[in-house]
Amino acid sequence: MSEQREEWEDGVLRPALERAPERKPNFETASGVPVERLHTPESVPDLDYERDLGFPGQPPYTRGVQPTMYRGRLWTMRQYAGFGTAEESNRRYQYLLAQGQTGLSVAFDLPTQMGYDSDHELADGEVGKVGVAISSIRDMDTLLADIPLDKVSASMTINATASILLALYIAVARKRGITEAALSGTVQNDILKEYIARGTYIYPLAQSMRISGDVITYCAEKLPRWNPISISGYHIREAGSTAAQEVAFTLANAIAYVEEVLRRGQNIDTFAHRLAFFFNAHSDFFEEIAKFRAARRLWAHLVKERFRTENPQSMMLRFHTQTAGSSLTAQQPENNIVRVALQALSAVLGGTQSLHTNGMDEALALPTEKAARVALRTQQIIAYESGVASTIDPLAGSYYVEWLTNKVEEDARAYLGRIDKLGGTLQAVESGYFQEEIQEAAYKWQADVDSGERVIVGVNRYRVDEPAHTDIMRVDPALQAAQIQRLQLLRQERDSPAVESNLEQLRNAATSDANLMPYIIACVESECTLGEISDTFRSVFGVYQERGAF
Repeated sequence: MSEQREEWEDGVLRPALERAPERKPNFETASGVPVERLHTPESVPDLDYERDLGFPGQPPYTRGVQPTMYRGRLWTMRQYAGFGTAEESNRRYQYLLAQGQTGLSVAFDLPTQMGYDSDHELADGEVGKVGVAISSIRDMDTLLADIPLDKVSASMTINATASILLALYIAVARKRGITEAALSGTVQNDILKEYIARGTYIYPLAQSMRISGDVITYCAEKLPRWNPISISGYHIREAGSTAAQEVAFTLANAIAYVEEVLRRGQNIDTFAHRLAFFFNAHSDFFEEIAKFRAARRLWAHLVKERFRTENPQSMMLRFHTQTAGSSLTAQQPENNIVRVALQALSAVLGGTQSLHTNGMDEALALPTEKAARVALRTQQIIAYESGVASTIDPLAGSYYVEWLTNKVEEDARAYLGRIDKLGGTLQAVESGYFQEEIQEAAYKWQADVDSGERVIVGVNRYRVDEPAHTDIMRVDPALQAAQIQRLQLLRQERDSPAVESNLEQLRNAATSDANLMPYIIACVESECTLGEISDTFRSVFGVYQERGAF
C-alpha cells in the first residue's frame, strides 16, 4: 500500500497539483484537527474489528446500542418546545403531536430554571420568554392537559430545579391515577455543565451534586422507566468547545455522577443503565459522526475499567441529540434549513436515540409553528425518504471515519487524564479548568470566522441585503400578568398550614442526609411553589459564587 501510494502521488497527484493547486494549504475539521488529503488502510493499521467496532447491540457499541437500530424502531422525534404560559405551551405540544412528533421535550423559562416564581421581582420581563413558566402543580397540570403520561415519554430540560419539576410531574401523574412506575422520560438534572458552560446554577457545588444524586437514587428505586439524568455535552459545545472536549467533559461529568451515587451504597448496575446523554450535532459532518461513535466506545471502556462491571447494559451510552443552535444565523435564515438537515443526518448516521431539529428562525426568536413543522419534517424526510435508516452504521469501515473516530477518542482520553491529575471533575470545575479550555476553543473559532479563514455562508461570505425579519414568534407580554394572577389565586386558595408544615419538613431534611425527593413531592402536592421550595434550599445551602475565568 505504501508503494502504491507513492506511485499515485508521483504519477497522478503531483501533475494534477501543478496544473491546479488545492484551494488552501491546510484543511482541518471544525475542531481544528488536521485533515489529510486521502485516507487509506494505512490510516487505521491497528483497527481490530472485534475490539474497536464489534456488532450493534454489544460492547463497545461503536456501531450502535440496539441490534437492529433503525430497522426495528426509528429514533424518537422529540421537538423541544415551551413558551408563555402552561396553556399556550400545551397547545404547541398538541400541535406537534398531531404533526407526528413521538415524544415531548419541555423548555422552561429562565425564572423557572433559576428557582423563582413568576411573581418574583427578578422574574419581571422574563416570564415565558425562553420557555414555559411553571410555578406550581396547577401550572404543571395545565401544561400536561390531555397528554397520556403513561403512553407518551417526556423530556424536561431543567437542572438546578430538576428535582422540583420531576416532583411536579410525578404529582400530576398521581392525581390522574398513574403510578410512578408507569412514567417514562428524562429529566436533564445535569448541574455540572451549568457551572462549566451555561450558568443556571443556584446552590454551591456539593449541595447541587447532592440533589442530583437524590434524583438518580430515587428514580432507580421508584421510576424504573425514567432516565434520572441527561448528561449534557450540548451546552458545552454551544459554549464553544471542540468535539473532543464535548466528549471528554461530558464523560468526566458522568463519572462524577456515578461516583456520587456509588458513595451512597448503590451498585453500579442498579442505575447506570438509566443514565442518558445529550450531545450537539454541529456542522462538520464527518467529525460529528465520528464523535458519536467515539463517545459510545469510550464510555463502554470507562465503565468497565473504572467501575468494574461486566454488565453490557451498564456500559451502554444512549443519547439524545439536538442540532447546533450556535450555528444558526439571523442572516438568510432559510439557509438554516440546510444546516439543520445536514446536522440531523450526522446524528442519525452516528446512531442517536432521539433527536431535536432546530427551527430555521431560532437565531431570531422562538420558532414559529411553520418553522417547527419544517424542522420536524426534516427528521421525517431523513427517516422515510433518504434510505439511511435501512442499514446499521453505514459509514463503518470508511478509512476516514474510522481514523477520525480513533482521533476523537484519543483526544478525549487525553483530556480525561488531565482532569484526573487535577483531582477529578469537581476540582476541575472549581479551578476553572473546563471554562478556560472552552473559552480558548471558542476564541479560536471566532478569530477564524472574523479573519474569513472559516466561512459562514451569509455572514462573512455570500452576504445579501435583506429586509428586517418581522414574521417571528413573539410572546404576548400580557401573559406575564395572567400568570401572576393565577399564582396569587393559588396562594389565597391553598391550605397555608399544610404548606408551612411541608416546607419546614423539607428544611429539616435538607440539614440531614435524607433523600430530598419524597419531601419535595409532599411539598408540591400541598401546592408549595417552586420558588418557595428553592428559597428553602437557599436558606440551608446558600448560593454559589462563581470563580472568574479570563
